[in-house]
Amino acid sequence: MKYAIVESGGKQYKAVPGDTIRVDRLPKNEVGDSVTLEQVLFIADDEELHIGTPTVKGAQVQTTVADQIKGKKIVVFKYKPANRYRIKQGHRQRYTLLKIDNIIME
Repeated sequence: MKYAIVESGGKQYKAVPGDTIRVDRLPKNEVGDSVTLEQVLFIADDEELHIGTPTVKGAQVQTTVADQIKGKKIVVFKYKPANRYRIKQGHRQRYTLLKIDNIIME
């Protein structure tokens, strides 16, 4: 099984061809656009391992934007009992779904 570990937005993801990963929102990308991830940290092939220092030279992961979505709503509640301070705020993180097309090793 061929897979790669890629970095996007300061986080690491396992990229397997044919799978979909959820990364932090990538701006200016519409559904169907092609995105190339060049921060490849590790590639595992059936018989070989390529470990980057810190990235693998010449390696790329080609992806396609599948969707732009929002995550679950979380509630941020700040409270200070002595001062009558209460702030309730909601937040929904935005994500980009990327479908992994190909892992390229030059």
